[in-house]
Amino acid sequence: MTTKSLLVELFVEELPPKALRKLGEAFAGVLREQLVAQGLADGTSVLTAFASPRRLAAHLTHVAAVGADKAVSQKLMPVSVGIGADGQPTPALLKRLAGLGADASAVAGLKRAMDGKAEALFFESTAKGATLAEGLQKALAEAIAKLPIPKVMSYQLESGCELPGWTSVSFVRPAHGLVALHGSEVVSVGALGLNAGRETHGHRFEAAVDPVVLRDADSYALQLLDDGAVIAGFEARRAEIARQLAAAAVQVGGGCQPIDDDALLDEVTALVERPNVLVCEFEKEFLDVPQECLILTMKANQKYFPLLDATGKLTNKFLVVSNISPQDASAVIGGNERVVRPRLADAKFFFDQDRKKTLASRVESLDKVVYHNKLGTQGERVGRVMRIARGIAESMGDADLARHATQAAQLAKADLVTDMVGEFPELQGTMGRYYALHDGLDKSVADAIEDHYKPRFAGDTLPRGDAGVVVALADKLETLSGMFGIGNLPSGDRDPFALRRHALGVIRMLIEKKLPLDLRELLSLTAGQFNGIADFDAARAVDALQDFIFDRLSGLLREQGASAQEAEAVLASRPQRLAQVPALLAAVRAFAQLGEAPALAAANKRIGNILKKSPEADAHVNTALLREPAEAALFEAMQAVVPKADAQFDAGDYTGSLQTLAALRAPVDAFFDGVMVNAEEADLRLNRLGLLSKLHAAMNRVAQLDRLAT
Repeated sequence: MTTKSLLVELFVEELPPKALRKLGEAFAGVLREQLVAQGLADGTSVLTAFASPRRLAAHLTHVAAVGADKAVSQKLMPVSVGIGADGQPTPALLKRLAGLGADASAVAGLKRAMDGKAEALFFESTAKGATLAEGLQKALAEAIAKLPIPKVMSYQLESGCELPGWTSVSFVRPAHGLVALHGSEVVSVGALGLNAGRETHGHRFEAAVDPVVLRDADSYALQLLDDGAVIAGFEARRAEIARQLAAAAVQVGGGCQPIDDDALLDEVTALVERPNVLVCEFEKEFLDVPQECLILTMKANQKYFPLLDATGKLTNKFLVVSNISPQDASAVIGGNERVVRPRLADAKFFFDQDRKKTLASRVESLDKVVYHNKLGTQGERVGRVMRIARGIAESMGDADLARHATQAAQLAKADLVTDMVGEFPELQGTMGRYYALHDGLDKSVADAIEDHYKPRFAGDTLPRGDAGVVVALADKLETLSGMFGIGNLPSGDRDPFALRRHALGVIRMLIEKKLPLDLRELLSLTAGQFNGIADFDAARAVDALQDFIFDRLSGLLREQGASAQEAEAVLASRPQRLAQVPALLAAVRAFAQLGEAPALAAANKRIGNILKKSPEADAHVNTALLREPAEAALFEAMQAVVPKADAQFDAGDYTGSLQTLAALRAPVDAFFDGVMVNAEEADLRLNRLGLLSKLHAAMNRVAQLDRLAT
């Protein structure tokens, strides 16, 4: 079968930049998927997606003009319904055949096969393969319908379109052109009121010709580049921008580098068709403003790339990705410099004004800021976080830490009522640190004010100092406890208060900072700060939140490579010192590699099941009642092994403790082979249950080993 390349392009008005990459990938991906499903393309067909500010396109190799014919077997009805007692076709069968374009002559060729418990009649035929026009029309409609469009626009069709006048269509942006080429031939399809052709448009101002008349599907990217001055591929355009940014930084010299921001690079790639990077600068006096403020305003408002020197410090130069390439770029450079200057002046004004008041003087204003309608104001929340932070620090036995953490907790939210954070909410915490240092506060307090939001996202750094860790813990625990206490739990994809992220932050700090803190005590301390709040349920805040945290911890351990069995074994007993979890997990993993592990895990599971059915059992053994040699041998082995394993556990050597317990495999196997646990004599039965209870307790100090049983 002869195949050719296929090119499909939708030419539209400027697409939403933050969605462009996904739109391009989705459009091309669904087209390919649909064409393969219809037999017009196959696994050898190579897909190339194109996406620029004004176009979505797909290029697919090895596309057939007509799909292969397909054998179709269609169930008609049970034989008992279609064939009468006389062996002749019933009217119901003849009517069904007529609906398929066949007559009574087809009855002899019907296939009989079992369908469940009854024999049925099947009509076998050959379905003609779809033509490319038919298949592409269906694929195009499906690709448009499945686009992940952020917001749909409705617009009237232009005159000259397939359905001009009052007819309106809905799409992400108004569409003005459709190209569909199979090799060099136009495929007769339509979409969004447009009929397919071979003409498209290049750059608004710099195209060599307009329209660009495409020769064939394979010349698309090259013709757009040469005749249209457009780099059609998103990835190719992104790579070109990155190359030009790096080259411009080298041109500036001094070891400068453009700021590394993938999201910004993606957005700028979606804004230009023919990138041209230019070097601009601003007055050095603005560098007195914290560089985070200047960087944010340049990136967020102007889509510029600030330049950092070799030490990571902001310079007064920045890079602009222009969509035009004039011979004299001075006007473009000057225009961008004029545009950024008021933004930087605003940042300087906010910074100067904010420093006229201390952070401490702003705390009172938080009483007027609503945090949650059931949990009060930010001022009330600050009070709770202060008390939690003080309690955590005091439990760690450090008076200086308690003082610094309490002060940092009091001031941590004060920058929310500053002009700078009001303009740039992303700078909360960051500006608090600058203002705290300006107020002459201790550096550990200033660092804690900035760091109490950490970790902000997966992989983010943790607070740099102990005070920051304490305040970050207090802040996240207050949020978690408050929301759980009023029943505001995350569900499905909904998590407006980022409770999952806060829980992971608590977990990471407790584990990675090796904090000697008891989780349930922390939750109880936190829940105790909500006294007097009508809808707050303290028991729910502690119990449900503890389950939630362990569930997140289980997921985290699995992400880090632990098996579900290993994670469950470690967490089943709810270890309250989360800092111990990595060592417990390492011990379980090492134990699982031992030859004795499967038998001991299975025996542990068996013991657990026996004890569940015997609530009267306690961990007490009367040696005089150890009548069977196997039970006496097990008790003797436990007397030798368990004290050593317990000592290792108490010393934190969890791996050694489990490996020591592995020596019990043989006596445990012998016990179950030679001893009847449920003896008729009550005293013997209780004594054997007591022996198993002691064994079960000893074996499960590190982890619930029965969870390793297959």
